[in-house]
Amino acid sequence: MAFGIKRSEMVAWKAAVSRGEVAFLTHYWLDPRFPGMKTVTKVGCSDLEKLASWCRANGLNPKYIHARAQYPHFDLMGAKQREILRSANQREQLERFGMVDG
Repeated sequence: MAFGIKRSEMVAWKAAVSRGEVAFLTHYWLDPRFPGMKTVTKVGCSDLEKLASWCRANGLNPKYIHARAQYPHFDLMGAKQREILRSANQREQLERFGMVDG
C-alpha cells in the first residue's frame, strides 16, 4: 500500500520515466513481506538498458527491475535507499520521509 505522495508528484515521475530519464519517487509503503520497511523509492526509466546500467553503477542487480510496460522501475529500501538518495542529491525526499541522519 502506497501513501504520502501527491498526484502531481506521480504525474511528474511518470513523465520523466516516459522521457527516458532516471527518476526517483519515494513514498510511504507497508508490505507484510518487508517488516520494518516504511518507505520505498521507485527509480524508474523507460529505457531498460539505461536503467540496468544505472543499477550496475550503484551496485544493484538489474534482474530485480520491475519491467512494467510503461513505467519500468527498481525498488529501493533501507540503507541502500538512503545511500542512493544521498548520492543522487534527493535531499527533499530524504528529509520529507525521515531518512536524514541526526
